[in-house]
Parts: sequence; C-alpha cells; structure tokens
Amino acid sequence: MYCDFFGFSEKPFTITPNPHFVFLSSIHREAFARLLYGVDSHAGFIALTGEVGTGKTTMLRTLLAQLDPEKYTSALIFNPCLSGEQLLAGICRELGVEADERNRSGYLDALNRFLIEQNSAGRTVVLVIDEAQNLAPDVLEQVRMISNLETERDKLIQIILAGQPELNDVLRRHDLRQLNQRITVRSRLTPIKLDDAAHYINHRLKISGSRIPDIFSPAAVKRIYRFSHGIPRLINVACEQALVMAWTRELLSVSSSMAAEVIKELQSVDGSEGFWNRISRRLFAGK
Repeated sequence: MYCDFFGFSEKPFTITPNPHFVFLSSIHREAFARLLYGVDSHAGFIALTGEVGTGKTTMLRTLLAQLDPEKYTSALIFNPCLSGEQLLAGICRELGVEADERNRSGYLDALNRFLIEQNSAGRTVVLVIDEAQNLAPDVLEQVRMISNLETERDKLIQIILAGQPELNDVLRRHDLRQLNQRITVRSRLTPIKLDDAAHYINHRLKISGSRIPDIFSPAAVKRIYRFSHGIPRLINVACEQALVMAWTRELLSVSSSMAAEVIKELQSVDGSEGFWNRISRRLFAGK
C-alpha cells in the first residue's frame, strides 16, 4: 500500500519487536551495556525493567542475536504465565533438552546434565524470561532453584528477568528476598528524549529504504513526541498512521497539522466517524 508510494522495502513502524530496526538511544545503550556486562561477567541473575512499549523485548532479541553461538546457548521464554513444572518443561524445550521423566525432578536433572555439558564445551547458557512480572512467587522461587545449578567456580546459567516496573514490587516480597539478593546487575529502560525520538524516526525510515528527506517535519516530530511521552511503541503507532494519512492525500511529507489530526484520532474515545472510517470508504471505493 503506502510502501510503494514512499519507496519503502518494508513498513518502518510496525510494533512487532524486530532487532532489524533496533535503535539504541543514549538510554538504551546504557541498559544494553549493563546486560552485556552481566552476561559476560557471569553475574548469575540480571534484571531489566521498563514501562510498556519502551523496547525491552526488542533489546532482548537483539542481545540474543549478537551472542556468539560458539560461546553461548540461549533460550527465550515469553509466556511466563506457567506453573513451575511448565516453566521447566518450556526451558528444556527451548534448549532442546530431553528429560527422561516429565516431572519437576526429571526436568531439573536433564537441565543440570545439559548445563554441565555446555560448561565443559566452553559455552555459557543464557536464559531470558520476558514479562517476568507475571510469574507467580512460587514459580520465581523455582527460577532461583535453577540458578543453584553451578560448579565450585562458576554459575552454569545466566538468567535475565525482564518485565514492567511491577517486577521490582514482586521481587521485594519478603518470601522472595533470597532471589532479590542474588540479582547483582539491574538495568532500567525509561522513555527516550526528544532528540533521540527524531533520530529514532529517521533511523527506522532509513532501514526501510526511504530516500525521501524529511518525511516528518520537525514540528510533526515534536507533536508525536509529546503524544508518546517518549515511548517508542506509541511513536510507532502515531508515525504509522501519519504515513497512511499522507499516502491517502498523495503527500510525501507529514506536516504538524497532519500529526495533530492523527493524534486527535488516537486520543478519541467516542464512537464518531474518524480518519480510519473515512480511509476505509476511500479504499473500498478504489482510491
């Protein structure tokens, strides 16, 4: 649709986490450096927190993609609403580990053997649990038990717990104090600044193959930034809809007034006909 009009090879502002589009703002660079340090130094437990839409999952996928497969074996769990046994089964499945018995003890034994084998081969196992704030306390305690799998000299597994700020509240529970004390590296993502937002938008346009300069006017960027409060996901939503609006009007740039119109639509909560209803009529009419 609008990709051909603007000359994009792919949509620049999808909200699906995609390392191909990763943009490390000053805030993201610091957080990413902490994650790398934690993994490289065998910290054991690492915590990454941030509000919804700040880019946690994209950063995690980027981290895993950059780990040398000759030195690291990794697993990503992104559906943490599981029991302790289901979590262990999921970890084993992601790591390609076969358990002799499909129960808590069998999964732990199989995982322990695998970790020892990986350690002997000179590889570090990295386990990432996304949306960890949704884990029940007893499941988090099971995660702590996994971290007990170690040699006399080193941790056999590096565990990254990532989640919304509520994760910190969960970890401060009295019954989880042992786990909380074991987290030696903590990283927090906050909303990006205005300058970074402008670079972020241009970065995604460039990655998508744009050769049109200044598609988003500086004033439009400011409006979108104020609407988003620096949350990358909300920037994506506003930019995506602004591009569609520009396409329907056969314009190669997004003005401040167009950005304002899109934002008004996004903030609308009533049932009146808005931009998306109007565009649907035009599309079905063959526009």
